[in-house]
Amino acid sequence: MPDPVDIHVGSRVRLRRTLLGMSQDTLAQAVGLTFQQIQKYEHGANRIGSSRLLQMAQVLEVPVGYFFDEMPGAVTNVPASGMSEEVAIFTENPILRRETLELVRAYYKIGDVRLRKKLYSLLESIAEAQ
Repeated sequence: MPDPVDIHVGSRVRLRRTLLGMSQDTLAQAVGLTFQQIQKYEHGANRIGSSRLLQMAQVLEVPVGYFFDEMPGAVTNVPASGMSEEVAIFTENPILRRETLELVRAYYKIGDVRLRKKLYSLLESIAEAQ
């Protein structure tokens, strides 16, 4: 069972990489790994060492602390024996889904601020109608 902290850090790597439009292969090459290793890191299957985390922070242009931002308090306050519920926090979070990340990236590619606001209003209307 992956550690919830590793899952959180991996999900933050994936979030930032996706928002930059960077592939797993590009990130892997930049830090001297294979894309399969990046996949394992992003899913929390493998723990990212401190020197590797620093490399990733530099490539992804964020401070190292970024990877620990927004970590649920439940993760840091639970002994290792009760982690299964905390793993669900990360695996079920719709914000971390690829579809969501790609939607956010596409949204911010729209250069016209008025058009973005109209799209946002349309999406809100559709969501309320459901």
